[in-house]
Amino acid sequence: MGTCCTVLILVLAVLNTVVLSTSSDTIDVSVFDYGATGNGYTDDSQAFLRTWNFACSLDLASSVNVIIPSGYTFLVNPITFQGPCRPSNIGFQVFGTIKSPETIDTWYGIDATQWLAFQSVKGLAVNGNGTIKGQGWNWWASSCRTNHKKGCTTKQPTAIKFYSCEDSTLSNLHFINSANFHILVYDCNSFHVNNVDINSPETSPNTDGIHIQASKHIVVNNTNMKCGDDCVSIGDRTSDIKISNINCGPGHGISIGSLGKGGSSVQVEDIHVKNVTFYKSTNGVRIKTWQGGSGYARRIIFEQLSFTSVRNPIIIDQNYFSQGKTSPKGVQISEVTYSNAVGTSSTKMAIQLNCSESVACTEILFDSIQLTSDPSVSALRHHRRHRRHRHHQPPAPPQTEPQPSPQPEPQPPPVFMSQLTSSCTNAYGTTNGVIQPDVPCLHRE
Repeated sequence: MGTCCTVLILVLAVLNTVVLSTSSDTIDVSVFDYGATGNGYTDDSQAFLRTWNFACSLDLASSVNVIIPSGYTFLVNPITFQGPCRPSNIGFQVFGTIKSPETIDTWYGIDATQWLAFQSVKGLAVNGNGTIKGQGWNWWASSCRTNHKKGCTTKQPTAIKFYSCEDSTLSNLHFINSANFHILVYDCNSFHVNNVDINSPETSPNTDGIHIQASKHIVVNNTNMKCGDDCVSIGDRTSDIKISNINCGPGHGISIGSLGKGGSSVQVEDIHVKNVTFYKSTNGVRIKTWQGGSGYARRIIFEQLSFTSVRNPIIIDQNYFSQGKTSPKGVQISEVTYSNAVGTSSTKMAIQLNCSESVACTEILFDSIQLTSDPSVSALRHHRRHRRHRHHQPPAPPQTEPQPSPQPEPQPPPVFMSQLTSSCTNAYGTTNGVIQPDVPCLHRE
Protein backbone atom coordinates (compact mmCIF):
# COMPACT_ATOMS: atom_id res chain seq x y z
CA MET A 1 0.00 0.00 0.00
CA GLY A 2 2.84 2.35 0.89
CA THR A 3 4.56 1.65 -2.43
CA CYS A 4 1.37 2.42 -4.40
CA CYS A 5 0.91 5.71 -2.60
CA THR A 6 4.52 6.65 -3.27
CA VAL A 7 4.12 5.95 -7.02
CA LEU A 8 0.89 7.94 -7.14
CA ILE A 9 2.53 10.90 -5.43
CA LEU A 10 5.43 10.79 -7.92
CA VAL A 11 3.06 10.70 -10.90
CA LEU A 12 1.11 13.66 -9.56
CA ALA A 13 4.35 15.55 -8.97
CA VAL A 14 5.46 14.99 -12.57
CA LEU A 15 2.12 16.14 -13.95
CA ASN A 16 2.24 19.21 -11.76
CA THR A 17 5.67 20.02 -13.20
CA VAL A 18 4.81 19.70 -16.88
CA VAL A 19 1.26 20.98 -16.98
CA LEU A 20 0.93 24.74 -16.89
CA SER A 21 -2.82 24.89 -17.11
CA THR A 22 -5.67 22.54 -17.86
CA SER A 23 -9.29 22.62 -18.76
CA SER A 24 -11.69 19.71 -19.01
CA ASP A 25 -10.12 18.54 -22.26
CA THR A 26 -6.98 20.68 -22.93
CA ILE A 27 -3.46 20.49 -21.48
CA ASP A 28 -0.73 23.12 -21.98
CA VAL A 29 2.93 22.08 -21.75
CA SER A 30 5.86 24.52 -21.79
CA VAL A 31 9.26 23.83 -23.34
CA PHE A 32 10.75 25.19 -20.11
CA ASP A 33 9.40 22.11 -18.32
CA TYR A 34 11.70 19.95 -20.39
CA GLY A 35 14.89 21.95 -20.03
CA ALA A 36 14.73 24.83 -22.53
CA THR A 37 16.82 27.86 -21.57
CA GLY A 38 15.48 30.55 -23.93
CA ASN A 39 18.71 32.53 -23.74
CA GLY A 40 19.25 32.68 -27.51
CA TYR A 41 22.62 30.88 -27.64
CA THR A 42 22.17 27.52 -25.87
CA ASP A 43 20.84 24.75 -28.12
CA ASP A 44 17.23 24.10 -27.06
CA SER A 45 16.51 21.47 -29.72
CA GLN A 46 16.32 18.47 -27.40
CA ALA A 47 14.10 20.33 -24.94
CA PHE A 48 11.70 21.12 -27.80
CA LEU A 49 11.77 17.50 -28.94
CA ARG A 50 11.12 16.12 -25.45
CA THR A 51 8.20 18.52 -25.01
CA TRP A 52 6.73 17.52 -28.37
CA ASN A 53 7.13 13.79 -27.73
CA PHE A 54 5.35 14.12 -24.39
CA ALA A 55 2.50 16.15 -25.89
CA CYS A 56 2.15 13.93 -28.96
CA SER A 57 1.91 10.76 -26.88
CA LEU A 58 -0.42 12.15 -24.21
CA ASP A 59 -3.61 10.20 -23.50
CA LEU A 60 -4.94 12.48 -20.77
CA ALA A 61 -6.79 14.90 -23.06
CA SER A 62 -8.18 15.22 -26.55
CA SER A 63 -6.29 18.50 -27.00
CA VAL A 64 -2.76 19.54 -25.96
CA ASN A 65 -0.67 22.66 -26.59
CA VAL A 66 3.12 22.96 -26.70
CA ILE A 67 3.94 26.45 -25.42
CA ILE A 68 6.95 28.52 -26.51
CA PRO A 69 6.72 31.42 -24.03
CA SER A 70 6.99 35.09 -24.95
CA GLY A 71 9.97 37.23 -24.02
CA TYR A 72 12.55 34.53 -24.80
CA THR A 73 14.66 33.51 -27.80
CA PHE A 74 15.21 29.80 -28.42
CA LEU A 75 18.10 28.55 -30.55
CA VAL A 76 16.88 25.41 -32.30
CA ASN A 77 18.93 23.17 -34.60
CA PRO A 78 17.31 21.20 -37.47
CA ILE A 79 14.46 19.18 -36.00
CA THR A 80 11.40 17.16 -37.03
CA PHE A 81 8.25 17.01 -34.92
CA GLN A 82 6.93 13.60 -35.83
CA GLY A 83 3.35 12.35 -35.83
CA PRO A 84 0.89 10.79 -35.79
CA CYS A 85 -0.12 12.00 -32.33
CA ARG A 86 -2.61 10.53 -29.88
CA PRO A 87 -4.53 13.76 -29.09
CA SER A 88 -7.02 14.62 -31.82
CA ASN A 89 -5.80 18.25 -31.69
CA ILE A 90 -2.25 19.37 -30.97
CA GLY A 91 -1.15 22.99 -30.82
CA PHE A 92 2.34 24.43 -31.23
CA GLN A 93 1.99 27.94 -29.83
CA VAL A 94 4.90 30.26 -30.52
CA PHE A 95 4.82 33.44 -28.44
CA GLY A 96 8.60 33.95 -28.25
CA THR A 97 11.27 33.74 -30.96
CA ILE A 98 12.65 30.55 -32.49
CA LYS A 99 16.06 31.23 -34.02
CA SER A 100 18.02 29.21 -36.56
CA PRO A 101 21.76 28.55 -36.21
CA GLU A 102 23.82 31.02 -38.23
CA THR A 103 26.53 28.61 -39.37
CA ILE A 104 26.08 26.45 -42.46
CA ASP A 105 28.24 23.73 -40.83
CA THR A 106 25.33 22.90 -38.51
CA TRP A 107 23.77 21.06 -41.47
CA TYR A 108 26.90 19.06 -42.30
CA GLY A 109 25.94 15.45 -43.03
CA ILE A 110 22.18 16.00 -42.70
CA ASP A 111 19.36 17.24 -44.95
CA ALA A 112 20.37 20.78 -45.88
CA THR A 113 16.85 21.62 -47.11
CA GLN A 114 15.21 21.40 -43.69
CA TRP A 115 15.21 23.36 -40.46
CA LEU A 116 11.84 23.00 -38.68
CA ALA A 117 9.46 20.29 -39.86
CA PHE A 118 6.16 18.71 -38.86
CA GLN A 119 5.41 15.30 -40.35
CA SER A 120 2.27 13.14 -40.43
CA VAL A 121 0.33 15.20 -37.90
CA LYS A 122 -3.46 15.50 -37.99
CA GLY A 123 -5.27 18.32 -36.21
CA LEU A 124 -2.11 20.44 -35.90
CA ALA A 125 -2.40 24.16 -35.12
CA VAL A 126 0.85 26.16 -35.28
CA ASN A 127 0.05 29.67 -34.08
CA GLY A 128 0.82 32.49 -31.65
CA ASN A 129 2.22 35.97 -32.21
CA GLY A 130 5.89 34.99 -32.12
CA THR A 131 8.70 34.97 -34.66
CA ILE A 132 10.47 32.32 -36.74
CA LYS A 133 13.90 33.81 -37.40
CA GLY A 134 15.77 32.15 -40.26
CA GLN A 135 19.08 34.06 -40.15
CA GLY A 136 19.66 33.19 -43.78
CA TRP A 137 22.35 35.69 -44.77
CA ASN A 138 25.26 33.18 -44.78
CA TRP A 139 23.20 30.84 -46.96
CA TRP A 140 22.33 33.64 -49.39
CA ALA A 141 25.99 34.58 -49.76
CA SER A 142 26.99 30.97 -50.49
CA SER A 143 24.05 30.10 -52.76
CA CYS A 144 24.99 29.02 -56.28
CA ARG A 145 22.19 31.28 -57.50
CA THR A 146 24.28 34.31 -56.58
CA ASN A 147 27.74 32.91 -55.90
CA HIS A 148 29.18 30.96 -58.82
CA LYS A 149 32.44 30.06 -57.13
CA LYS A 150 33.51 26.49 -56.46
CA GLY A 151 31.94 25.19 -53.26
CA CYS A 152 28.76 27.23 -53.50
CA THR A 153 25.66 25.63 -51.97
CA THR A 154 22.88 24.16 -54.11
CA LYS A 155 20.56 23.43 -51.18
CA GLN A 156 19.40 25.73 -48.39
CA PRO A 157 17.01 25.03 -45.48
CA THR A 158 13.34 25.96 -45.61
CA ALA A 159 12.23 27.66 -42.40
CA ILE A 160 9.24 25.41 -41.73
CA LYS A 161 7.94 22.37 -43.60
CA PHE A 162 4.66 20.56 -43.25
CA TYR A 163 4.78 17.00 -44.61
CA SER A 164 1.66 14.85 -44.91
CA CYS A 165 -0.32 16.91 -42.41
CA GLU A 166 -4.12 16.90 -42.42
CA ASP A 167 -6.82 19.22 -41.10
CA SER A 168 -4.12 21.60 -39.87
CA THR A 169 -3.47 25.34 -39.62
CA LEU A 170 -0.65 27.89 -39.48
CA SER A 171 -1.57 31.36 -38.27
CA ASN A 172 -0.51 34.67 -36.72
CA LEU A 173 3.27 34.16 -36.89
CA HIS A 174 6.10 36.33 -38.23
CA PHE A 175 8.76 34.84 -40.50
CA ILE A 176 12.05 36.68 -41.04
CA ASN A 177 15.03 35.98 -43.32
CA SER A 178 14.61 32.34 -44.17
CA ALA A 179 17.59 30.78 -45.94
CA ASN A 180 15.24 29.33 -48.58
CA PHE A 181 11.43 29.00 -48.73
CA HIS A 182 9.80 30.40 -45.63
CA ILE A 183 6.90 27.90 -45.62
CA LEU A 184 6.50 24.60 -47.50
CA VAL A 185 3.20 22.70 -47.58
CA TYR A 186 3.85 19.26 -49.09
CA ASP A 187 1.53 16.28 -49.45
CA CYS A 188 -1.02 17.91 -47.17
CA ASN A 189 -4.81 17.69 -47.17
CA SER A 190 -7.00 20.49 -45.78
CA PHE A 191 -4.37 22.96 -44.61
CA HIS A 192 -5.10 26.62 -43.81
CA VAL A 193 -2.50 29.42 -43.64
CA ASN A 194 -3.92 32.63 -42.19
CA ASN A 195 -2.56 35.99 -41.08
CA VAL A 196 1.16 35.33 -41.31
CA ASP A 197 3.79 37.97 -42.04
CA ILE A 198 6.82 37.10 -44.17
CA ASN A 199 9.81 39.38 -44.61
CA SER A 200 13.17 38.86 -46.33
CA PRO A 201 15.25 41.12 -48.61
CA GLU A 202 14.30 41.51 -52.25
CA THR A 203 17.77 40.27 -53.18
CA SER A 204 17.67 37.08 -51.07
CA PRO A 205 17.73 34.10 -53.48
CA ASN A 206 14.88 31.56 -53.67
CA THR A 207 13.16 32.86 -50.55
CA ASP A 208 9.59 32.08 -51.64
CA GLY A 209 7.00 33.08 -49.09
CA ILE A 210 4.83 29.94 -49.34
CA HIS A 211 5.34 26.98 -51.65
CA ILE A 212 2.53 24.43 -52.10
CA GLN A 213 3.27 21.05 -53.65
CA ALA A 214 1.40 17.73 -54.02
CA SER A 215 -1.44 19.01 -51.84
CA LYS A 216 -5.18 19.62 -52.03
CA HIS A 217 -7.81 21.71 -50.25
CA ILE A 218 -5.33 24.44 -49.23
CA VAL A 219 -6.32 27.96 -48.16
CA VAL A 220 -3.92 30.91 -47.81
CA ASN A 221 -5.38 34.26 -46.79
CA ASN A 222 -4.84 37.56 -44.96
CA THR A 223 -1.07 37.41 -45.40
CA ASN A 224 1.67 40.01 -46.06
CA MET A 225 4.77 38.93 -47.97
CA LYS A 226 8.02 40.70 -48.87
CA CYS A 227 10.61 38.29 -50.20
CA GLY A 228 13.26 37.52 -52.79
CA ASP A 229 11.21 35.12 -54.91
CA ASP A 230 7.55 34.16 -55.41
CA CYS A 231 5.20 35.34 -52.68
CA VAL A 232 3.20 32.17 -53.30
CA SER A 233 4.26 29.38 -55.65
CA ILE A 234 2.07 26.42 -56.57
CA GLY A 235 3.77 23.27 -57.80
CA ASP A 236 2.73 19.97 -59.34
CA ARG A 237 -0.05 17.64 -58.15
CA THR A 238 -2.08 20.38 -56.54
CA SER A 239 -5.83 20.96 -56.59
CA ASP A 240 -8.42 23.12 -54.86
CA ILE A 241 -6.04 25.90 -53.81
CA LYS A 242 -7.58 29.18 -52.62
CA ILE A 243 -5.37 32.27 -52.23
CA SER A 244 -7.02 35.50 -51.06
CA ASN A 245 -6.42 38.84 -49.35
CA ILE A 246 -2.67 38.93 -49.97
CA ASN A 247 -0.20 41.81 -50.04
CA CYS A 248 2.79 40.86 -52.20
CA GLY A 249 5.89 42.91 -52.86
CA PRO A 250 8.67 43.16 -53.32
CA GLY A 251 8.92 39.65 -54.67
CA HIS A 252 8.22 37.67 -57.83
CA GLY A 253 4.44 37.64 -57.56
CA ILE A 254 2.08 34.67 -57.33
CA SER A 255 3.16 31.83 -59.58
CA ILE A 256 1.78 28.54 -60.74
CA GLY A 257 4.94 26.60 -61.45
CA SER A 258 7.42 26.16 -62.58
CA LEU A 259 5.90 22.98 -64.05
CA GLY A 260 7.19 20.25 -66.33
CA LYS A 261 10.89 20.42 -65.54
CA GLY A 262 12.85 17.47 -66.92
CA GLY A 263 9.96 16.37 -69.10
CA SER A 264 7.71 15.54 -66.14
CA SER A 265 3.94 15.17 -66.45
CA VAL A 266 1.98 17.56 -64.23
CA GLN A 267 -1.54 17.84 -62.79
CA VAL A 268 -2.65 21.23 -61.50
CA GLU A 269 -6.30 22.29 -61.33
CA ASP A 270 -8.89 24.38 -59.52
CA ILE A 271 -6.68 27.28 -58.42
CA HIS A 272 -8.43 30.47 -57.26
CA VAL A 273 -6.44 33.64 -56.57
CA LYS A 274 -8.54 36.58 -55.35
CA ASN A 275 -8.04 40.07 -53.93
CA VAL A 276 -4.28 40.43 -54.17
CA THR A 277 -2.28 43.67 -54.06
CA PHE A 278 1.09 43.63 -55.82
CA TYR A 279 3.58 46.40 -55.01
CA LYS A 280 6.75 46.81 -57.09
CA SER A 281 7.00 43.08 -57.66
CA THR A 282 8.82 41.48 -60.59
CA ASN A 283 5.64 39.72 -61.68
CA GLY A 284 1.99 39.85 -60.80
CA VAL A 285 0.16 36.61 -61.63
CA ARG A 286 2.28 34.14 -63.54
CA ILE A 287 2.03 30.63 -64.98
CA LYS A 288 5.45 29.21 -65.87
CA THR A 289 6.31 25.87 -67.48
CA TRP A 290 9.37 24.23 -68.96
CA GLN A 291 9.70 23.05 -72.53
CA GLY A 292 9.17 19.30 -72.91
CA GLY A 293 6.79 18.84 -70.00
CA SER A 294 3.31 17.36 -70.33
CA GLY A 295 0.06 17.15 -68.41
CA TYR A 296 -2.17 20.10 -67.60
CA ALA A 297 -2.81 23.27 -65.61
CA ARG A 298 -6.51 24.11 -65.84
CA ARG A 299 -9.50 25.78 -64.20
CA ILE A 300 -7.52 28.72 -62.85
CA ILE A 301 -9.03 32.04 -61.76
CA PHE A 302 -7.16 35.28 -61.03
CA GLU A 303 -9.53 38.05 -59.94
CA GLN A 304 -9.67 41.35 -58.08
CA LEU A 305 -6.03 42.19 -58.61
CA SER A 306 -4.30 45.51 -57.94
CA PHE A 307 -0.87 46.33 -59.37
CA THR A 308 1.45 49.17 -58.40
CA SER A 309 4.56 49.52 -60.58
CA VAL A 310 4.72 45.80 -61.41
CA ARG A 311 7.14 44.71 -64.12
CA ASN A 312 5.03 41.88 -65.62
CA PRO A 313 1.48 42.21 -64.29
CA ILE A 314 0.02 39.27 -66.26
CA ILE A 315 2.24 36.62 -67.77
CA ILE A 316 2.11 33.07 -69.08
CA ASP A 317 5.63 31.82 -69.82
CA GLN A 318 5.83 28.35 -71.33
CA ASN A 319 9.45 28.83 -72.33
CA TYR A 320 10.82 29.09 -68.81
CA PHE A 321 14.62 28.80 -69.03
CA SER A 322 14.26 27.30 -72.52
CA GLN A 323 17.25 29.21 -73.95
CA GLY A 324 15.59 29.17 -77.37
CA LYS A 325 15.00 25.42 -77.45
CA THR A 326 11.65 24.01 -78.60
CA SER A 327 9.90 20.72 -77.95
CA PRO A 328 6.99 18.84 -79.54
CA LYS A 329 5.50 18.44 -76.04
CA GLY A 330 4.14 20.99 -73.64
CA VAL A 331 1.95 21.44 -70.56
CA GLN A 332 -1.65 22.12 -71.63
CA ILE A 333 -2.87 25.39 -70.10
CA SER A 334 -6.64 25.89 -70.35
CA GLU A 335 -9.66 27.53 -68.71
CA VAL A 336 -7.75 30.45 -67.24
CA THR A 337 -9.70 33.58 -66.22
CA TYR A 338 -8.27 37.03 -65.47
CA SER A 339 -10.97 39.28 -64.05
CA ASN A 340 -11.17 42.79 -62.56
CA ALA A 341 -7.49 43.73 -62.63
CA VAL A 342 -6.34 47.36 -62.34
CA GLY A 343 -3.12 49.21 -61.73
CA THR A 344 0.22 50.23 -63.21
CA SER A 345 2.95 48.47 -65.13
CA SER A 346 6.61 49.53 -64.88
CA THR A 347 7.29 48.12 -68.34
CA LYS A 348 5.71 48.71 -71.71
CA MET A 349 4.79 45.04 -72.20
CA ALA A 350 2.10 44.65 -69.55
CA ILE A 351 0.51 41.37 -70.70
CA GLN A 352 2.41 38.37 -72.08
CA LEU A 353 0.76 35.15 -73.21
CA ASN A 354 3.86 33.26 -74.29
CA CYS A 355 2.40 29.79 -74.82
CA SER A 356 4.00 26.64 -76.16
CA GLU A 357 4.31 26.54 -79.95
CA SER A 358 3.34 22.85 -79.92
CA VAL A 359 0.47 22.92 -77.36
CA ALA A 360 -1.76 26.01 -77.40
CA CYS A 361 -3.23 27.82 -74.39
CA THR A 362 -7.02 27.58 -74.78
CA GLU A 363 -10.16 29.01 -73.19
CA ILE A 364 -8.38 32.09 -71.85
CA LEU A 365 -10.79 34.79 -70.62
CA PHE A 366 -9.91 38.42 -69.94
CA ASP A 367 -12.73 40.31 -68.19
CA SER A 368 -12.35 43.99 -67.23
CA ILE A 369 -8.59 44.55 -67.27
CA GLN A 370 -7.34 48.15 -67.02
CA LEU A 371 -3.58 48.58 -66.82
CA THR A 372 -1.78 51.89 -67.22
CA SER A 373 1.83 53.00 -67.29
CA ASP A 374 3.44 53.74 -63.97
CA PRO A 375 3.56 57.59 -63.83
CA SER A 376 6.95 57.65 -62.11
CA VAL A 377 8.46 55.41 -64.78
CA SER A 378 6.87 57.48 -67.52
CA ALA A 379 8.30 60.66 -66.02
CA LEU A 380 11.76 59.09 -65.82
CA ARG A 381 11.60 57.98 -69.46
CA HIS A 382 10.44 61.43 -70.45
CA HIS A 383 13.29 63.05 -68.51
CA ARG A 384 15.89 60.77 -70.12
CA ARG A 385 14.51 61.34 -73.59
CA HIS A 386 14.50 65.08 -73.02
CA ARG A 387 18.14 65.01 -71.86
CA ARG A 388 19.15 63.05 -74.96
CA HIS A 389 17.24 65.52 -77.09
CA ARG A 390 19.08 68.49 -75.56
CA HIS A 391 22.44 66.70 -75.75
CA HIS A 392 22.17 66.33 -79.52
CA GLN A 393 21.32 69.98 -80.24
CA PRO A 394 24.03 71.80 -82.27
CA PRO A 395 25.95 74.47 -80.34
CA ALA A 396 24.57 78.00 -80.57
CA PRO A 397 26.57 80.47 -82.75
CA PRO A 398 28.47 83.32 -81.02
CA GLN A 399 26.21 86.23 -80.23
CA THR A 400 27.25 89.60 -81.77
CA GLU A 401 24.15 91.50 -80.82
CA PRO A 402 21.30 91.12 -78.34
CA GLN A 403 19.09 88.16 -79.10
CA PRO A 404 15.43 87.69 -78.30
CA SER A 405 14.62 85.56 -75.29
CA PRO A 406 14.69 81.86 -76.21
CA GLN A 407 11.41 80.06 -76.50
CA PRO A 408 10.85 76.89 -74.48
CA GLU A 409 12.12 73.85 -76.34
CA PRO A 410 9.48 71.40 -77.52
CA GLN A 411 9.59 68.32 -75.33
CA PRO A 412 8.99 64.76 -76.45
CA PRO A 413 5.75 63.42 -75.06
CA PRO A 414 5.88 61.15 -72.01
CA VAL A 415 5.04 57.47 -72.35
CA PHE A 416 1.35 57.28 -71.59
CA MET A 417 -0.85 54.31 -70.83
CA SER A 418 -2.08 54.09 -74.44
CA GLN A 419 1.39 52.85 -75.36
CA LEU A 420 1.27 49.79 -73.11
CA THR A 421 1.25 46.64 -75.21
CA SER A 422 0.60 42.92 -75.01
CA SER A 423 2.09 39.91 -76.76
CA CYS A 424 0.63 36.54 -77.72
CA THR A 425 2.02 33.24 -78.92
CA ASN A 426 -0.39 30.39 -79.64
CA ALA A 427 -3.01 31.64 -77.13
CA TYR A 428 -6.76 31.52 -77.78
CA GLY A 429 -9.78 32.77 -75.90
CA THR A 430 -12.17 35.67 -75.39
CA THR A 431 -12.48 39.08 -73.77
CA ASN A 432 -15.27 40.91 -72.00
CA GLY A 433 -15.55 44.49 -70.80
CA VAL A 434 -12.77 47.06 -71.06
CA ILE A 435 -9.40 45.47 -71.84
CA GLN A 436 -6.40 47.77 -71.67
CA PRO A 437 -3.98 47.19 -73.25
CA ASP A 438 -5.70 45.29 -76.01
CA VAL A 439 -4.94 41.59 -76.35
CA PRO A 440 -5.43 41.00 -80.09
CA CYS A 441 -5.18 37.19 -80.02
CA LEU A 442 -8.34 36.99 -77.88
CA HIS A 443 -11.77 37.59 -79.42
CA ARG A 444 -14.55 39.63 -77.87
CA GLU A 445 -17.48 37.64 -76.56
